[in-house]
Amino acid sequence: MLHSSVFYSINWIKEPQVSSVLLLGKMKNDTSRILFFVFAIFLVNLVIANGDYFTTNGRWVVDGHGRRVKFTCVNWPSTLEPMVAEGLTKQPVDGISAKIRWLGYNCVRFTYPLYLITNVTYANVTVRQSFQRLGLDEDIPALETYNPHIIDLKLIDAFKAVVESQGKHNLMVILDNHITVPGWCCDNNDGNGFFGDKYFDPNVWLQGISEMAALFNGNPHVKAMSLRNELRGPRQNVTVWYNYMQQGAEAVHKNNPNVLTLLSGFSYDTDLSFIRQRAVNLTYSKKLVYEAHWYSFTDGTSWVNQSMNEVCGRITSSVMSRAGFLIGEGFPLFFTEFGLDQRGLSANDNRYFNCFLAIASRLDLDWAIWAITGTYYLRQGTRDSSESYGVLDDTWSQPRNLSIVRRLNAIQPPHIGPGLGVLPHHVIFHPATGLCVTHHLKLRPCPHAGSFIYTPQGTIAALEDCIEATVAGKPVTHGSCLNPFAKWTPISDSGYHLQTTAQDGASVCLEATSTGSIITSYCRCLSGDSTCDPTSQWFVIVDSTKF
Repeated sequence: MLHSSVFYSINWIKEPQVSSVLLLGKMKNDTSRILFFVFAIFLVNLVIANGDYFTTNGRWVVDGHGRRVKFTCVNWPSTLEPMVAEGLTKQPVDGISAKIRWLGYNCVRFTYPLYLITNVTYANVTVRQSFQRLGLDEDIPALETYNPHIIDLKLIDAFKAVVESQGKHNLMVILDNHITVPGWCCDNNDGNGFFGDKYFDPNVWLQGISEMAALFNGNPHVKAMSLRNELRGPRQNVTVWYNYMQQGAEAVHKNNPNVLTLLSGFSYDTDLSFIRQRAVNLTYSKKLVYEAHWYSFTDGTSWVNQSMNEVCGRITSSVMSRAGFLIGEGFPLFFTEFGLDQRGLSANDNRYFNCFLAIASRLDLDWAIWAITGTYYLRQGTRDSSESYGVLDDTWSQPRNLSIVRRLNAIQPPHIGPGLGVLPHHVIFHPATGLCVTHHLKLRPCPHAGSFIYTPQGTIAALEDCIEATVAGKPVTHGSCLNPFAKWTPISDSGYHLQTTAQDGASVCLEATSTGSIITSYCRCLSGDSTCDPTSQWFVIVDSTKF
């Protein structure tokens, strides 16, 4: 990080009468949170066969039966100075792994520093000794309490024990070489950025990822290896990238032919555009996946200083031209980092997140949020440092933001891909709430989503009728597909406003109310005004073959 399925119905949960965001906002007490976790246990978007290794089929990752596998992951850092998976002074490792699964995620991107495997200084260091050498003696009693089976393991054995815990809880594992020297990542001049930097000796790197691949060869939980996180800095060079990244991919495959190999691009993994001019050339096939990162701060404060429709449209186009184009060319693309301030305090992040949810749902992306981390043992000199981007709170026992959890739950199940069905239809997703439109023309959790057909003529067919407008401020209804007020056109730079002509001749857009009703209103925030929030009028037409 720079600087830093289907939902199953449960009979005791009634259909909400208000939006997801409002509903979750009322879940203040411990009982509500416990019910939430019980509900989340049933959020299964993928049945993982842990003995099954994966390959690629066009833009998709598929299992041994040729069925699509969608990665919806959390990052779990083990990269900072202690070189121990974060959180083990707060909760048992199995408790953390279980919480990840309860929250609906199916995998972990588990980060490690290269020195964990290559530097002899750390070869015989135990977890206890690592904490002692960093002056973290106060944390040792908590480690002894929560994870007594780990505290006296060597660092690499502790890493393996956490992988086993993740696998035991039916989580797929992606091993990510995040950095060379343990510490906080990243900046352009930290010596870890690109091949030839002070701490980035290509030969040591090749040795390290080879040894890590061999170490986990035969481990059924480890499905992929990310060769290097966030390449960056003044040494970045296309020729050098092809030389070493191809060597690295071959080295990993030689030592562990079961895993997928993930390749990152330039500029903190935001730019893979050079792949347009030259394909990666490997001796093996059907194992290559590209990865990209996308945060709000990549574009400064654009999200709050410009019209939200304009900035979402412009930045989406940029992301697609620098990385997303790979999907259209038939390559798997995995957004292995995105994230936001989960305290809700950053307007820049909040606006970006709506746009991310829209594109992630529309393209049915694989993704990994940064990060599960409630706190870090030691970050940049600060002990017990809180992670504002953390999915869990500072106690590692509860979600930091239930609304964000719920909205991400909506994009965890796959909608399209091999083995998911053959009957094409559309789902209408509302990013601001994480809810979907039903045939009753209400917003409800996405398992209750209606199956629609959005036609080339602009009609939205539902059963035998089409969705049509009445007048501004009134609910939409079912009516004849031949009516002019049943033709919906995407407008605005984002493309997420759906506009039609109302029965009184006014130009109106689809809108969601705070109670979950679908109405039409005069189209708002189309351009110009940076203070205007258009997201109640944002709807995403999602391709699906899955019922």
